[in-house]
Amino acid sequence: MNRLFHPQVGSVFSADIAVPEHERELRFYSRVLTTGSGPLWREDLLNNAGLPIIGLGPRLDDYAHLPLQWMPHIQVADVGASVRRALALGGRELMHQVGEDGTSQWAVLADPNGAAFGVVPVVSGEALPPAEALPESSRVGHVAWLDLTVPDAGKARKFYHEVVGWSVEDVPMEDGPEPYTDYQMLGQDGSPIARICHARGANAGLPPVWLIYLPVGDLEESLRRAVDEGGKVLKAARDDGGDYVYAVIEDPVGVPFAIIQA
Repeated sequence: MNRLFHPQVGSVFSADIAVPEHERELRFYSRVLTTGSGPLWREDLLNNAGLPIIGLGPRLDDYAHLPLQWMPHIQVADVGASVRRALALGGRELMHQVGEDGTSQWAVLADPNGAAFGVVPVVSGEALPPAEALPESSRVGHVAWLDLTVPDAGKARKFYHEVVGWSVEDVPMEDGPEPYTDYQMLGQDGSPIARICHARGANAGLPPVWLIYLPVGDLEESLRRAVDEGGKVLKAARDDGGDYVYAVIEDPVGVPFAIIQA
């Protein structure tokens, strides 16, 4: 997932949300994400190359029925087929854009646990900027990772394998003396895209939504700003040297997401 703008089945292209208290939310994310000496994000939440990777919109009437979650948009081979599979497996259709010719253009779905996500066609490689054209391309803001924590990760794994086209790699875990398995979800080329986890062990208590991981320049400063701006730190992990590695945050209107040290 660290290959920015990779056009393939299973890769995440962007994420968005429609929120109440839009001005407050915009200030919150602008403050939290723009840390470090060379911020990866601009104050308008475009990345530092000026590209729209995350979208924070006001909660207008057209979007009032959407769950208050960050929704990753995942590239799929056939949007219409993904919608039909999701419905057959107990998911819900929240929005569905269909062209005049009847072709599905994009959709927003919810899985059986209520986690919302979008499906979009595979992005044309010609429509994307070449990596060498991006300033400090390895540090451009992007969705760095996805996590979903649910009571039955095995059922969720099957849902996303069928709907998105991810292949699966087992991840051995332990909860005290008891072993269990979480799942790493792989894109078309075999690269890791996301992890689907059981709500136990280190992941107990996390909400059953897709957590988008956004890289920041100075994670400790981002955490300080998150609290100052009315957010809440749900979980923070440090490395052996005591430095923060990642954190799960709840924004001022209660939306969870994660930040990671770039």
